[in-house]
Amino acid sequence: MLYQSTRNSVDKLEASAAISAGIAPDGGLYVPQFFPDYQPDWFELPLMPYGQLAQDIFSLYLTEFFADEIGDIVDKSYYRGNFPSAVVPTYSLDNTEVLELWHGPTAAFKDLALQALPHLMRYSAAKTGNKKETVILVATSGDTGKAALEGFKNVDGVKIIVFYPYGGVSKIQEAQMLTTDGNNTYVVGVDGNFDDCQTAVKQIFNDKSFNRKMALAGKEFSSANSINWGRLLPQIVYYYYGYGQMIKKEKIKPGQLINIVVPTGNFGNILAAYYALKMGLPIHRLICASNENDVLTEVINSGYYNRRRPFYKTDSPSMDILVSSNFERFIFDMFDNDAEATAQAFAKLATEGNFSVLDDVKERWQPMMWGEYARGEEAAATIADVYRRYGYILDPHTAVGYAVEQKYRAATGDTRQTLLAATASPNKFPAAVLRALGEDISGVDEWDLPEMLHKKDIYPIHAALADLRQKQTLHQRQSAKEDIASVIKDILDI
Repeated sequence: MLYQSTRNSVDKLEASAAISAGIAPDGGLYVPQFFPDYQPDWFELPLMPYGQLAQDIFSLYLTEFFADEIGDIVDKSYYRGNFPSAVVPTYSLDNTEVLELWHGPTAAFKDLALQALPHLMRYSAAKTGNKKETVILVATSGDTGKAALEGFKNVDGVKIIVFYPYGGVSKIQEAQMLTTDGNNTYVVGVDGNFDDCQTAVKQIFNDKSFNRKMALAGKEFSSANSINWGRLLPQIVYYYYGYGQMIKKEKIKPGQLINIVVPTGNFGNILAAYYALKMGLPIHRLICASNENDVLTEVINSGYYNRRRPFYKTDSPSMDILVSSNFERFIFDMFDNDAEATAQAFAKLATEGNFSVLDDVKERWQPMMWGEYARGEEAAATIADVYRRYGYILDPHTAVGYAVEQKYRAATGDTRQTLLAATASPNKFPAAVLRALGEDISGVDEWDLPEMLHKKDIYPIHAALADLRQKQTLHQRQSAKEDIASVIKDILDI
């Protein structure tokens, strides 16, 4: 299996080189040349452990890796106490099956990929013969940062630098990052929003002068964001696993079509579901759920992508994004792998802030991709309604997904079974959840909120959050968005 950039149809790389690089030199994202068919016996799927599914799917895309290498990656990612035995439990809300992706070390879905990525990168470096120190640059809207820090801390030959929008993540998300230990971890609060962080990081990846200095110092950049194929690949696995659990619970029959709803900002998590569809998972429709930052809703419905729009800080901060990087991979696929047309579209997005696709392109995705958004007050009402009816608590991101799912059902009359990607533990957003449940939290110490929420929840406080209050703040760097490159040079002493 070879990989190419979404902006260059000539150069081809093995998986190890694509994963090591993170992003292509032309600014494009690496994609596989084709999507292999994977349709296991649907009657046997409910009996397959998570690790077996991961081994099967990884093997299809990592063809230069030996079976024992992939087995080692899977074992160290999912079976060393990092996750519960089920890895990804599910919970039934009538004809919606909640896929709980947040039981990993940092209470967010990013763990399922970021526990695997360091091991993927370690084997990739060995295969490419790379002896340089790897510097991982991460832009985070909340959850990716801590998950990446946890995955890469104390990994030999690696430094990881995380940039987050100061004041633009929840207090618990911030505390998770700022208390991270490890001899190779750095966290920087940026005066700006997530898009500012992400744009600066992409510019540094493509700065030839900066990269020459890095090479002379024996270092090179890579990425742990979902622009890295090694981050995206593991996310395909859990959609197959969720489908198997729906069969196991007799919610569906083997081979029956389902819908999948994903609350998303950067489009990576729903892109993984789309890739599962291309591989043969029985999916009728993908439902893309946004919050007030509804750039994806607009482009899915109209074919017009416009990043020049108001930016809103919400109670679902991981979705507060206007430049959805992984949408480039989707557009590349919708353009029939036309790298030149993709490059032109995203160059226009960068310079003019928008692009449009022709109607025939839009009409390719609309039968299987549906987009809508839910405002903060709608998500809050959804949290309250689901708790009242089921005694189950959704976090604000997952509540956006559930609210949009209900809008989809009302608009289409489609009553089929749906798999809802639950992206974070409600423990990470106790203030927003408690307000939604009608609790008066004025005057309550912020650190007492998780315990207050726990009294209502069916789950204990997530282990990653239980002792957060006692941890020491270890990172205090802040930066203007214009100074991110200087901060990196200072950290690396180059």
